[in-house]
Amino acid sequence: MRKMRSLVTLLALLFLSLNVYAEELPTVTAIEIKGLKRIEEAAVKNKISLRLGEILSQEKISEDIKSIYKIGYFEDVKVDIEPFEGGVKVIYTVKEKPTIVKIIFEGNKKFDDERLKEIVNITEGSIADINLINDNSIRLKAFYESEGYYFAKIVPLIRKKTEQEVELTFVIEENNRVKIKEIKFEGNKSISSRKIKKVMATSERKFYSFITGSGFYKKFEIQQDLEKIKDLYYDNGYLKVSVGEPKIEFSSDKKWMTITIPISEGPQFKITSVKISGLIEKKEEEEIKKLIKLKAGEIFSKRKMRKDIEAITSYYSDRGYALASVAPDVLPDEEKLTVDVDYNIKKGDKFHIGRVNISGNVKTVDKVIRREIRVDEGDEYSASKIQKSKKRLEDLQYFETVDINQKPEPDKKTVDLDVNVKEKPTGFLTIGGGYSSIDNLIGMVDVTQTNLFGRGYSLTLRGELGGKSSYYTIAFRDPWFLDKPLLFGFNLYRQKREYKNYTKDGTGLSITFGKRYGEDWSASVTYDIERSKVTDVADDADSIIKDMEGNLLTSSLTFQIVNDTRDSYIDPSTGRIYSLKLTTAGLGGDTGFWKTMLDVGWYLPIFEESTLHLRGRIGLSDTLFGKKYPLYERFYVGGMDTIRGLGYGEAGPKDSRNDPIGAKRAIIANIEYLFPIVSEMKLKGLIFLDIGKGYNEGEKFGSDIKYSTGFGLRWFSPMGPIKIDYGINLNRKEGESKSKIEFGFGSFF
Repeated sequence: MRKMRSLVTLLALLFLSLNVYAEELPTVTAIEIKGLKRIEEAAVKNKISLRLGEILSQEKISEDIKSIYKIGYFEDVKVDIEPFEGGVKVIYTVKEKPTIVKIIFEGNKKFDDERLKEIVNITEGSIADINLINDNSIRLKAFYESEGYYFAKIVPLIRKKTEQEVELTFVIEENNRVKIKEIKFEGNKSISSRKIKKVMATSERKFYSFITGSGFYKKFEIQQDLEKIKDLYYDNGYLKVSVGEPKIEFSSDKKWMTITIPISEGPQFKITSVKISGLIEKKEEEEIKKLIKLKAGEIFSKRKMRKDIEAITSYYSDRGYALASVAPDVLPDEEKLTVDVDYNIKKGDKFHIGRVNISGNVKTVDKVIRREIRVDEGDEYSASKIQKSKKRLEDLQYFETVDINQKPEPDKKTVDLDVNVKEKPTGFLTIGGGYSSIDNLIGMVDVTQTNLFGRGYSLTLRGELGGKSSYYTIAFRDPWFLDKPLLFGFNLYRQKREYKNYTKDGTGLSITFGKRYGEDWSASVTYDIERSKVTDVADDADSIIKDMEGNLLTSSLTFQIVNDTRDSYIDPSTGRIYSLKLTTAGLGGDTGFWKTMLDVGWYLPIFEESTLHLRGRIGLSDTLFGKKYPLYERFYVGGMDTIRGLGYGEAGPKDSRNDPIGAKRAIIANIEYLFPIVSEMKLKGLIFLDIGKGYNEGEKFGSDIKYSTGFGLRWFSPMGPIKIDYGINLNRKEGESKSKIEFGFGSFF
């Protein structure tokens, strides 16, 4: 009505003006804004299209009224016209919406005001815009629904204080909290309810749901789940599937709900042909055919088709075609229940890398970021190298987020990269305790800076005190020594450890130099000098133990080569890691020995989220130069990282008291199957089979192998990885452990 009143006023004034200036329309000689109190005049004038010196235009004034309303700050806009200096003055009179001076929540018992203020995006001092107020009512309703309060009601009330000030009150009726008791499906015959539930984010309330926050109805989440169900059917050839809106039933006390989702599966389609079209070369076509997983005669799968598209796109994007695209044509025959698939490829032009811009780094110097980027300005465009760059920057653990925005310049045939990072704290002080199945109770203090001076240096001061061991260290590491892909590091340490038949107290210094080769290979050499003292040797101990008693100086060199293609250092799901290590001691000092370890591991993705981990190790060693080979330098097979279910070193040679003394040779194999238990908590389960044995002289290598099996948990907690394993000794001998529970904190093997 206000708009209509303004237009009527405008038309009347225009009519009068036209009578006064009968021969021609008047010229605008002045523009004035009235009624402003808090809003800047420039904000309104920017929305006015009418200009001084122009002929008065009804159309422009009508559009100006609409534009001013769209600012959202005014509840009324009027236009008046009056003669002024040979033309007319156009006067825009506005009435500002009042300001919200106070926001009140009434009826909220489960959540305090501070929590609800975090949900709404309206604050005191905001304009009382009805659309914004209603939007925040919806936000509060969605929040309550996500917490299980399905019947919560939110009513906004505006109380006028003065002409320009109001109070906003959200009146809340929380009602009962409703949990999901059951999710059912109607019409699903080909795919089980269990499989359908696995793809859904919405789930029934479980005993652990108080941690994950699951088990409640969320409207936005259930809509996404309906699409996931469709995709599941598309992956199994049901192209005509229909998934209806969920039906919700409540228990009599309205504390539980049952969700029923109707499904019409339709027929299943098979593939008759898979074709490739587009302007591509014959050689490319042959290579692309090898990448395609969809095959004629198979059931159609949308997931496979999506992977084919990704593979084809990656093929071209790694060869400079930054704008390559693949458009799939899916042509079903409803009578024959078959489908033809045609991948239409558009390569586009070849691109090169333009400018690489870095932003967001306050502490970290540019070169630390730039040296991890796998492409240089002028290089041929490669999507996989850009993705690898992102992963390498994330693996540094210096940044909360890493974004690499690609900005193609079609005219220049270049792609600029904007690398934006958000830094996070890289200095840590940890004071705590824990339990190790080997060392019992452990107290620990750790001060670590992983990005010292913003230059990528790592410095660690650490102290551990356990029931059977103590360890103190100062360690420094520079992964880009002299600004080259060279590693330099040193470690000054003091370690005391109680073995079953002696105690070793040692102080040492190690210095490491290394170099990376390409993306996946690295090599290093470490010099270690350690002075140890062996005590607490029993009078009736074996001669091999008594021979170590006293002070020992060890001077050793360790060479290592590593090939690592894992997709993650912390939680790998695919890739391999090979390691070959050789240590020699004896050029100086009291000890002389050599030992080598070949360590190979594979991670194989099984199904969607499960992983098969295979690992094998072979260790060989012996004395050198007729010097001593300390027992604490030998291989101890048995325990958490070797053969679970046995004690430390129990699967190897023993002394006359049946205590482990370490082995000169060792063979170990581990098979693990890891699967998600609660994905939201990053909690995984595993079952395992461990095989291995340690040997000394006179024992046949590979004989009398020990076997163990069991299950465990892996939790990627906010404090770090936590592992718990229960192992069972499958071929136990007298004096050996029947089973063991192993607990550890730190990196998984």
